[in-house]
Amino acid sequence: MMKIQEGYMPFHQYQTYYRIVGEPSQSKAPLLLIHGGPGSSHNYFELMDDYAKTGRQLIMYDQVGCGKSSIPDDESIYVKETWAAELVALRKYLHLDQVHLLGQSWGGMLEMYYLTTFDPQGIKSVMINGSPASIKLWVKEQHRLLKYLSYEDRQAIAEAERTGNFSGPKYLAANDRYMERYCWDDPDENSPEPLRRPTNGKKASLIAEGPNEFTENGTISDFDVTDELKKIHVPVLVTNGTDDLCTPLIAKTVYDHIPGAKWHLFANSRHLALLDQHDEFIQVLDQCLKEND
Repeated sequence: MMKIQEGYMPFHQYQTYYRIVGEPSQSKAPLLLIHGGPGSSHNYFELMDDYAKTGRQLIMYDQVGCGKSSIPDDESIYVKETWAAELVALRKYLHLDQVHLLGQSWGGMLEMYYLTTFDPQGIKSVMINGSPASIKLWVKEQHRLLKYLSYEDRQAIAEAERTGNFSGPKYLAANDRYMERYCWDDPDENSPEPLRRPTNGKKASLIAEGPNEFTENGTISDFDVTDELKKIHVPVLVTNGTDDLCTPLIAKTVYDHIPGAKWHLFANSRHLALLDQHDEFIQVLDQCLKEND
């Protein structure tokens, strides 16, 4: 039975939930997993629990405002600076002096901001999984992807954007179909159990991102670290899927600006290759970690 340890880190006047799978190793640095959103949770990273059987300790956590962590009422908390400070605090609290990082979607954005702003030490490698360096490019690419939807769905989404009303049934159905095409399916009784659990992140998502993936009007809507990526001096693997919200153009823009970066394109994946191509995802990750231990 794999050892699983759960706990809470005090963070400002809040609490950050963390979950550690497996034991520490002398030869393999732990892997810290940074979830997406803002407003998702660590839940889907539990699909990686078996990977800890290789002797690699996994550490996952819920960013403040998400999952089992505190959900602050203060809206000013929901900014990239808070989540970066939380990442800094978590590394210190859990004594993660030498660590690999894997960030998915917003988690990869947070990695990029962390690496370019704080120049942290002890980072052995970084996997940036389906993440943009620029929200402006992200929004532009989402509007291109929307063109592949049906005429009716395009009209419903255009009307919602025009009026600012994102609650109508036609818009909601259209957005669901867009997300199923490029992100992942709505969880049902056949989905893995961790995906069926609530993320408790609707508030964080609305404040930080906005009502959907193509109307980014929240606190991270001005996010752009493209010109800062040249400061990154640790081994980086950029990944995305062919049918991903993070299009190959978005991933290539990240890859092109990070010195010495590598890039892996998952040929049959949407926004979560961990789900769509689980075995290949683990294989690619494992190779990257072994090369940089």
